[in-house]
Amino acid sequence: MSKPTIDTAVLGEKILRVIKTIYDPEIPVDIYELGLIYDVLINEDCEVKILMTLTTPNCPVAETLPLEVEEKVKSINEVKDAEVEITFDPPWSQDLMSEEAKLELGML
Repeated sequence: MSKPTIDTAVLGEKILRVIKTIYDPEIPVDIYELGLIYDVLINEDCEVKILMTLTTPNCPVAETLPLEVEEKVKSINEVKDAEVEITFDPPWSQDLMSEEAKLELGML
């Protein structure tokens, strides 16, 4: 009995849509546009690993933000499991922000 194939590109889009609903509490821009999401990996079992960073290592939401990302991604029906890994390599900088985020913050 083969399991149904999941289109990981479609699932990836769903994951990004969910991630874009999560905002940094200090900056009125979602964490994806801020450049905090480095990678989203999906395996054939629909287990998701998200590599992300924070604006600073002592970010006030260092404890809660990764958990929020994990919980929201896990809430997607097709996702079997989700794990968030925090990295500071490379460290976050404003260069990682999208044009949209820079425009929103009046940096363009």
